[in-house]
Amino acid sequence: MFAASASTARGTSLREQGRTEITELIAAEQRRSRQERDEYRRLRHEIDRISREAGRHDARVKRARAEADRLAARAGFTALSGAAVRVSLDDAPLPKSGDLPRGVRPDDLVVHESDVQAVVNALWAGGARAMQIMDQRVISTSAVRCVGNTLILQGVVYSPPFRITAVGDPERLRAALGASPEIATYRKYVRAYGLGYSVRTVENATLPPFTGNVTMKHATVPD
Repeated sequence: MFAASASTARGTSLREQGRTEITELIAAEQRRSRQERDEYRRLRHEIDRISREAGRHDARVKRARAEADRLAARAGFTALSGAAVRVSLDDAPLPKSGDLPRGVRPDDLVVHESDVQAVVNALWAGGARAMQIMDQRVISTSAVRCVGNTLILQGVVYSPPFRITAVGDPERLRAALGASPEIATYRKYVRAYGLGYSVRTVENATLPPFTGNVTMKHATVPD
């Protein structure tokens, strides 16, 4: 038995090694993602500076820049302030005993991708002018993904509670949340298992501009 354990572990801990490697890998990927985002912002500012300089001497570039500036706010590339609604979603606390109630699965106690997306969809339907998840601005092409009980947005990993902030008419936004069938289902789990759900009005919130990659990809019909 000792020989088999030693051969399997190869000099490492049988219990913690895999978990440690995964944690270190996630941390390394997060650092790499932050570095790439910083480099992307630096290059984008440099490109903007060069194109504006070129616009002083080229009428076509100047017209293109003016059109881009006109559309920037609607596309989410400028900061936006105003009255807002902030929704927070959180996992349910585990029982003190550590044992789940009969018939309850671990998945019942965590916030899922579909729950975050339900809030996002409801807020857009309620006339949101701009939206932010955690510390990132989201636009029409932003994708919300969850792995386990973590959220991945534009290469950054977040742990709950998840906060979604939408600028718009607070009454309309709250009404849209209340009318969503998907959120109604989520709130049943809130009452049954203690999942976190809160909605509050923010008198003046400032959402940052979107800084992610906007390269569009599409399918084409082969010849």
